[in-house]
Amino acid sequence: MPFRTTRLKTPHSDLAAQFAAIRDGLEISVSFDAAVEAEARRATAHVPMPEADATDIEFVTIDPEGSKDLDQALFIEKTESGFRVFYAIADLPSVVEPGGAIDREARERGQTMYSPDESAPLHPRVISEDGASLLPGVVRAAYVWAIDLDETGKRVSSTLKRARVQSREQLTYDEAQRRVDSGDPLMTLLKQVGELRIAREADRGGASLDMPEEEIVADGNSWTIKRRQLLPVEQWNAQISLMTGMEAARLQLEAGRGILRTMPRPPHDAMANFRREVQEMGIPFAEDEEYGAFLRRLHRNHPAAVAVLMAARSLFRGADYHVLTGSENPDDVIQAAIGAPYAHTTAPLRRLVDRYVLAHCEAIANGTEIPAWASEGLEGLPEIMAASSQKAGALERECIAAVTAVILAPRVGETFDGLIVDRREKRAEVELLDPPVTTTAVMAGEPGTSVQLRLESITDAKPVFVAA
Repeated sequence: MPFRTTRLKTPHSDLAAQFAAIRDGLEISVSFDAAVEAEARRATAHVPMPEADATDIEFVTIDPEGSKDLDQALFIEKTESGFRVFYAIADLPSVVEPGGAIDREARERGQTMYSPDESAPLHPRVISEDGASLLPGVVRAAYVWAIDLDETGKRVSSTLKRARVQSREQLTYDEAQRRVDSGDPLMTLLKQVGELRIAREADRGGASLDMPEEEIVADGNSWTIKRRQLLPVEQWNAQISLMTGMEAARLQLEAGRGILRTMPRPPHDAMANFRREVQEMGIPFAEDEEYGAFLRRLHRNHPAAVAVLMAARSLFRGADYHVLTGSENPDDVIQAAIGAPYAHTTAPLRRLVDRYVLAHCEAIANGTEIPAWASEGLEGLPEIMAASSQKAGALERECIAAVTAVILAPRVGETFDGLIVDRREKRAEVELLDPPVTTTAVMAGEPGTSVQLRLESITDAKPVFVAA
């Protein structure tokens, strides 16, 4: 998941041209060649459906407003001993022919790339936004997880099968939150399970870096960036996805085959630096307190909260993919931020690796042979995903820089309030309060210090700030 999300509410022709130029420079294409599109149309015209029928389960999807690439649908029911969570994941192997044009192109792209004006999808839109998407009111092929939890939210058992599903409704996060607040039965269960899973995360020593989203908005010819805190329902919904990824890791580890998403535990010096920075901001952080527990209790309205969360990024580094060999030790397979082994498995429309994980897990869960395309396709997959993540990060950074330059251009000479969030030798990284963008300047001060910067110029489309 990217550090921040941007959405362009009103496209600006000059900015759109800049975004297109950025994509071209990174060799990111929003379209596909004719052979890939033709194969996609053929594949979605006749999707083979699983024999198992789960269309009686009243699935719903919960996604950002305007989403069409719907990977997951959920339904939760109360049981005598706890809860049963049904989680349907789009069945990409039903429409992607191994070794075909779509498959080859997906291995070139790695993941869907997002810029403020449009996305560069992993698969042709006839697949990702139609034929394989779990849109409401249509029957789709899906991988259906059924995960039983006890009354504390602890995993008891699970099954995974391919089945036909039909989502009943597509909810936005705002709509889902309103349903929670109004006492909707399904959303109430999501809240209960989500909160229990957050408590389980705390027990594991896991941590969440829930940075606020930032939204680019236009008012006439002026631009600004607004910060949006995540809704509670988004965090509960994320816990369902995390739980499913943990279950996918468990299955693959038992078989000694598959691919996990890993992250090492924070190095001692990174933890020591983070603890020191937090304490210098005037926030207590005891030596024996886990960093996950600290981040959970940090009030997001605290004046230094943004600085703390940005400083915490040093603890969330080294993420990688690990192909299982059957002889792993615990440190090889841990995802430290989650506090458990974990696999990417819930976003196959947007992320290549998930298709391979799903195929492995379905075979392992049902005692069948792992498809050859899935096992053989693990070769080179970590490198594909790493390269695509680097490209996605570069796209995000360059698009944010372009928008920032446009927003700040009319304000050269003005003074801005900000907060130092990090520093590298003589340069401080500063988060401006309005607009909420990050910049650097040569100045003194430790993280958490309030400062004022003057915008001296916009040079080569980059703002140049100096200490006021």
